Amino acid sequence: MRKLVVAVALLAILLVILDRVAVAGVQREIARQIEGAYDLAQTPTVQVKGIPFLTQAVSGRYEEIAIGIGKVEREGVELERVDATLYGVTAPLADLIQNAAATEIKAERVTGTVVISRQTLSARAPRGIKVEGSDGDALRVSGKVSVLGNQVPVSADMKIQVAKGAIRLTPTNVKIADGIPVPNAERLISFTVPVKDLPLNLRITRVKSTSEGLAVQGTASDVSLR
Repeated sequence: MRKLVVAVALLAILLVILDRVAVAGVQREIARQIEGAYDLAQTPTVQVKGIPFLTQAVSGRYEEIAIGIGKVEREGVELERVDATLYGVTAPLADLIQNAAATEIKAERVTGTVVISRQTLSARAPRGIKVEGSDGDALRVSGKVSVLGNQVPVSADMKIQVAKGAIRLTPTNVKIADGIPVPNAERLISFTVPVKDLPLNLRITRVKSTSEGLAVQGTASDVSLR
């Protein structure tokens, strides 16, 4: 009886070790494919959710995988990071073992958030305007605009709008120092941030202001990681 208990315990330990070894291998291959597919400067982090992993591996389907991508540049705009979740990922274990490089890994659905920092937004803003922080669903900016050769202090809340392949920021509640009228204040302060070719084929669904800058939320479907 004692020998049986020891054997069962050893088998359980072996299965745990195999589970962790297998999950590490799949995570490594998914990270490699994402890095190559989207020309990333650094390898993303990958975490397969769900325990035990082997039951998912045998079926070749992973219900949820968390992805973390560091800084990425798109259209001259630096994205601070991308946090995404892949759902319904197919990656047959036998194919990964035999020829990982040729195995196509696909996700039925992807959701993600792209963070654009205040520093990056300020770099895209008109000269003299700086993004200071957030106020609910709006960004706050301040700085100086040129009016008839004079530098006039100004602050405003920026309305966030999603345009085709970009985010448009237009001022509301503009405040001018000493109440000086500024013609075409909207034109002087408005600016656009290009947001194209996001990793994992994310398409923008919503943009909200955060303490970091902007959080761009997006979704995608039928995404191939190769």
